[in-house]
Amino acid sequence: MGKNFTGLCFLNLAEFDANYGHKRDMKGYANAIEEFDVEIPMILNKLELTDLLIITADHGCDPTMNGTAHTRENVPLLFYSRSFIEPKRLEISETLADIGATIADNFQVPLPDMGKSLLEELK
Repeated sequence: MGKNFTGLCFLNLAEFDANYGHKRDMKGYANAIEEFDVEIPMILNKLELTDLLIITADHGCDPTMNGTAHTRENVPLLFYSRSFIEPKRLEISETLADIGATIADNFQVPLPDMGKSLLEELK
């Protein structure tokens, strides 16, 4: 995050899923979330005014359930930008494609065929 660039930076925190969710390691999962929580203020402080931070997941993987398969709860979807005026609660999206559409809208490129941009609702 210390580099100045224009474009998309994508980070996959696979450990939540592979090391804790699928292995149903509730304590490890909780510890990983607590460690990540400590980093959030440092991440937010490095964002520029026009940066858009999106935190989400590609599927549920509840560590308290039996088995190793994906689970069906809703995934988190958090958007942050220093340019947003006030916090807002969005309706539950019907598809993860809304994230892709929001990213496309943010970079002012053609929107994909699936999903809808949430950018105007966020401002």
